[in-house]
Amino acid sequence: MTILDVREREEFEAEHIPDSICCPLSQFDMLAPGIIKNIKETDVVVMCRTGNRSKMALNELKKFDVDLSKFSSFDGGIQQWKSLGHPVRGKGSVIPIMRQMQIVASSLIFLAFFGASFIHPNFVYLALFVGGGLALSGYTGICPMVFILQKMPWNNKKMSDGSVDSNKSCCG
Repeated sequence: MTILDVREREEFEAEHIPDSICCPLSQFDMLAPGIIKNIKETDVVVMCRTGNRSKMALNELKKFDVDLSKFSSFDGGIQQWKSLGHPVRGKGSVIPIMRQMQIVASSLIFLAFFGASFIHPNFVYLALFVGGGLALSGYTGICPMVFILQKMPWNNKKMSDGSVDSNKSCCG
């Protein structure tokens, strides 16, 4: 049996089932064909946090030439897996990088508003800078703020097995 984890990379690195394969749902169309080619002979359990994304991934599998009877969703996701006492490993809970980016960007825009209102009108350029960065990431898929956040100490914790997380993609 193979476990295919469709949570985002940061969620996977925070905690995952040993020997599971990470294939984020957000990158499923791009990554799944290569992964499926290597695991199509086994039964595959699709895993996420609660079971919702794994059901979405099962629906996405219809696009590929696979025997859908070999794929199933784990109801309750990794939360249910842990409550049943099954093992997980990883570096511990971390807020996913996209949520970190949203927190930082919205905080900077909030700061820009108050700065422009009460300190100096030039604070409006901070909001312009952040908005431009968000537009850039939307158009290109490249977000400089995410690259900076990935270097922060809380995103580079030691794994539970003692190894250091090097922020390499869990997807290959």
